[in-house]
Amino acid sequence: MKKLLLASAASLAAGSAFAGGHAEEIKLGVILGFTGPIESLTPSMADGAELAMKEVTDSGLLLGGAKVVPVRGDSTCIDAAAATAVAERQITSDGVKGIVGADCSGVTGAILSNVAVPNGMVMISPSATSPALSSDADEGLFFRTAPSDARQGVVMAEVLLEQGISSVAVTYTNNDYGKGLADSFAAAYESMGGTITINTAHEDGKADYSAEVGALASAGGDRLVVAGYVDQGGAGIIRASLDSGAFDTFHFPDGMIGQALQDNFGDEIEGSSGQHPGTDSDGAAKFVEMVGGAFDASSPFTPESYDAAALILLAMAAAGSSDPADYKSKVEMVAHRVSQSFRVNWPKPFKSWRMAATSITSAQQRSSW
Repeated sequence: MKKLLLASAASLAAGSAFAGGHAEEIKLGVILGFTGPIESLTPSMADGAELAMKEVTDSGLLLGGAKVVPVRGDSTCIDAAAATAVAERQITSDGVKGIVGADCSGVTGAILSNVAVPNGMVMISPSATSPALSSDADEGLFFRTAPSDARQGVVMAEVLLEQGISSVAVTYTNNDYGKGLADSFAAAYESMGGTITINTAHEDGKADYSAEVGALASAGGDRLVVAGYVDQGGAGIIRASLDSGAFDTFHFPDGMIGQALQDNFGDEIEGSSGQHPGTDSDGAAKFVEMVGGAFDASSPFTPESYDAAALILLAMAAAGSSDPADYKSKVEMVAHRVSQSFRVNWPKPFKSWRMAATSITSAQQRSSW
């Protein structure tokens, strides 16, 4: 069973649970797609994870004053071989004691099965949302701080129908993330009375998406759902749709939300909608306060990246050890205690989603519980 953990940006230095012990240098891997289809999102995600590490180091409270050192690695988001090679190097050469990541679902699953499980390494992903990860054999080593797309699909359906959008065309990036999300959304939307005119994959990395957009336009629909990547094929689909007049409003799941969307399209996509994970908890507000203006605290999966690193370090503190074999069993306990300390009553499997209900430029908080 996969675990979903939301630490809600708890302040690590404020706790008193850090166990005593000898000082050491603890390396944590940060494996994200610094190149590839979500490269505009990952700098803030890495900054979020590394903020938690700095906070712990500065506090001097972890394992007798341990120094936490990030080791960045590029998952590419889409190249499983490259991602597994990075993880293998971090474990065998760099000596990391835990991994924040990976980001995209396909490479996360590859690292988990090929590297993390064989090496007994704890992984906490801030953004791998494929429902398929919920059934992978993980030996108690894999967790995530973002909800499964099994839920995101339901939220998408609710938002669109509340806006009066009763028929949509769907295009999704042809991988684990895109297919899982599209299937989840289709099942939810149709069960609620919506009509999907077409549900088809697109490949990333193409220079021309006119053929794909032509098929989508022929099928029709009140809006085009683009379950893709903001720095790759999803952007190409939008541009081809706008240039041809096929669609002028869109719905954007989490992989499409980011500053690059606004930078590339501006008011051309006015009236579009979307969502990405988030909460309105005390911890989330604390995180924004802590970040100040150092980086974009509201960027998708950035708070979840902080949470992922925080949970690993708090679990080490609870176990009195940086050995994954010792602290893996403490991760869920720590997450529960942190949520209680902020008086957050987390429903299962997770609490809420942040979404822009009427315009991608005016995000609002929404809880569907």
